[in-house]
Amino acid sequence: MQSVAVVRYTDVEGAVGLALALVSTTLVNLAYVREHDAVRELPPLSLLRPARSLHLLLANRGWLAAFAMESGGFVLYVAALRLAPLALVQSVTAGGIGVLAVATARLGHRTLTTVERLGAGVSVAGLLFLSLSLAGGVQQGGRGDLVEIGLWLGCTGTAALLVLSVGRRLFGAAAADAVAGGLLFSCGDISTKIATEGGTRALFAAVAILGYMLGSSLLQVGYQRGTALSIAGVATLLTTALPIAAGSVLLHETPPHGAQGMLRIVSFAAVVAGAILLGRPRHRARGDGIERA
Repeated sequence: MQSVAVVRYTDVEGAVGLALALVSTTLVNLAYVREHDAVRELPPLSLLRPARSLHLLLANRGWLAAFAMESGGFVLYVAALRLAPLALVQSVTAGGIGVLAVATARLGHRTLTTVERLGAGVSVAGLLFLSLSLAGGVQQGGRGDLVEIGLWLGCTGTAALLVLSVGRRLFGAAAADAVAGGLLFSCGDISTKIATEGGTRALFAAVAILGYMLGSSLLQVGYQRGTALSIAGVATLLTTALPIAAGSVLLHETPPHGAQGMLRIVSFAAVVAGAILLGRPRHRARGDGIERA
């Protein structure tokens, strides 16, 4: 039987939650760039040799500093989920890919391409529309049915396994790592939201930890095969789009009525479109599609 419990958010809570989400996504995306730069200097990492790969990462001070920054961003993300609906928090998170694009350009001493500038602009516009839509209040959401949530997470995890087993041959190892990592991160984000509801649902924290651990591992391996923007960008797209969909399908988070509702829908579409544009790889570096064992 589907849960009819309703979660109510005040306007102040929603605004604070989205502010925390903005700081969180800024920290996380800056950390992605620093992690990418650190990992590119390491010997080849492999999921088949986890102990050796973990030792290489933990022995690198640059990577540790970046991971600490990412962890701080995650703490703020959890706080944001306690105060605002999943779909709204994920929309702000999607806008953070613009930070990733600018950071990779500045640190790489290059200018953004036309597509990247367009993607960053669309993302910022989406965040603007999102802030304007808050004039209509923060929507309520349900707690969701545990069976439906479990099926969603199970199907997403299965899709990640298929991408890793089949996608590497079809699209290359770098793309497969990014897609599978994004799918697993989305499982972590959805599970984190469910866990913040407390009670027995706090057990979903274990699922969140597993999703984040596997997703992060795939990103680190992927960083050695592709650019930070292409790997983290594709992962961010999936990490954003799937939880936004889950917020509507599983948690019944609905936008406000009237003009504010239209702005909310446009904002969702804009941030996802911006993530798609920014997540497109500029080129495939030599060896990007070769799996490293």
